[in-house]
Amino acid sequence: MITGAIKNQVDQIWNTFWSGGVSNPLSVIEQITYLLFAKRLDELHTAKEKQANLLGETLDNPIFEPQQSDLRWSRFKDFDPERKFTVFKDQVFPFIKSLNGRAGSAYTRFMKDAVFIIPTPALLDKVTNMIDAIPMHDRDTKGDLYEYMLSKIATAGQNGQFRTPRHIIKLMVELTAPTPKDIICDPACGTCGYLVAAAEYLEQHHKSMLLDETLKEHFHHHMFHGADFDSSMLRIGAMNMTLHGIDNPSIENRDSLSEDHSLHRNAYTLILANPPFKGSLDFDGTAKDLLQVCKTKKTELLFISLFLQQLKPGGRCACIVPDGVLFGSSNAHRQLRQTLVEQHQLNAVISMPSGVFKPYAGVSTAILIFTRTDSSGTDRVWFYDMHADGLSLDDKREPLLTPEQQQELIRHSREGGNPALHARNNIPDIIARYEQWQATQQGFEDKKQQAFVVSKADIVANKYDLSINRYREIEYQQVEYESPLVILERLEALEAEILEDLRVLRGMV
Repeated sequence: MITGAIKNQVDQIWNTFWSGGVSNPLSVIEQITYLLFAKRLDELHTAKEKQANLLGETLDNPIFEPQQSDLRWSRFKDFDPERKFTVFKDQVFPFIKSLNGRAGSAYTRFMKDAVFIIPTPALLDKVTNMIDAIPMHDRDTKGDLYEYMLSKIATAGQNGQFRTPRHIIKLMVELTAPTPKDIICDPACGTCGYLVAAAEYLEQHHKSMLLDETLKEHFHHHMFHGADFDSSMLRIGAMNMTLHGIDNPSIENRDSLSEDHSLHRNAYTLILANPPFKGSLDFDGTAKDLLQVCKTKKTELLFISLFLQQLKPGGRCACIVPDGVLFGSSNAHRQLRQTLVEQHQLNAVISMPSGVFKPYAGVSTAILIFTRTDSSGTDRVWFYDMHADGLSLDDKREPLLTPEQQQELIRHSREGGNPALHARNNIPDIIARYEQWQATQQGFEDKKQQAFVVSKADIVANKYDLSINRYREIEYQQVEYESPLVILERLEALEAEILEDLRVLRGMV
């Protein structure tokens, strides 16, 4: 786990960039990414050398040739600032750009448009020394460190749309429970947060997976797929995967909604995504098979159509949608909801409070979980009304629980939980109750509770409206008040009593 000391070191690096003239948060993290990758290449080469020496063999496919020793992090980091700047700018950075995947990482494929913009030798020297001082021997620490840097994008204003809160990502991964044989995709992957969280879940819940050569090969080369059309995001996302120990994920530069992506149809068993909201496309630039599912220009609807097309039959999806998808009255909105309910299996609708995406968006959202069946399967849909996610729902998004309270809440979530702690964080309760529903398909009939089920017949009768307030029953308590005359009489008596006390006080004076 990343410590407070390491966070302080990262904060110092960030501030050094800003004071050195690199103020765009995406530019800062890109430049840090290049330096981290140069360090990673040296580590990989060193590991290969040690293995070859141990076995008494020659080094096959070295990353660095003997004449390129100055390009290794362990060498150039100790150069004087001027030489370090010249070597990195004129030799190391072009070398990284020319690797073209030779180093076994998806990250190297997205270096074509990369630009080195650190302006001065002094700034490069400071940042290199700071990065070298951060202890990153443990792979988990590397991943956590990079996640912490990515979190800074979310607090840097308008660029925050690239990042889904990590605890919401983990919730969606827990609810879909990835398996070692899954083929997982995020068609709008950004920084690859969903893919990283899925990998972490698998390593935690299927510890023996990487001991099986077939599953290990699948994990490193065939399991994880992502797409985005922003080259900066692809570089950052691929580096995120690399630092979390996934050797060669399939991360591609493409617009998932456009034509000519037939190879990605019927391809995945699990999709996890937070697709772009509020966008619109021209019909001419949208894949025709998506328009057959739902004829619309709205990206939030087109992406759900895409998920249905990309999933294999039996594949499942968890995605975030704006509330308008649940109750929108246009033909496209109704058509899409009808498709989910009538032609596939809609498993769950989890309504989230509007503050989840603050400080950079206040839109109300929900999580949809569904399974592609092509033959219906929706009988009853599980609803949950999330009130709290463990953080304040204002722009500050401060934690409402200490780490100890959070662990206590998780421990007791399957035993009814702690009501006081539950009121601050509903997520452990969501996971426990959804697992209970999936295992038994029983209970949850009381629509006055946070979690309840709604029959398909009720949903059809309400024109496929999926908003939770359409079905939740609110129990009102009758309160009886005294008549106005009685209240006025009591006020008059009280006023007379006060006046009498005042007269007594004056007499005493």
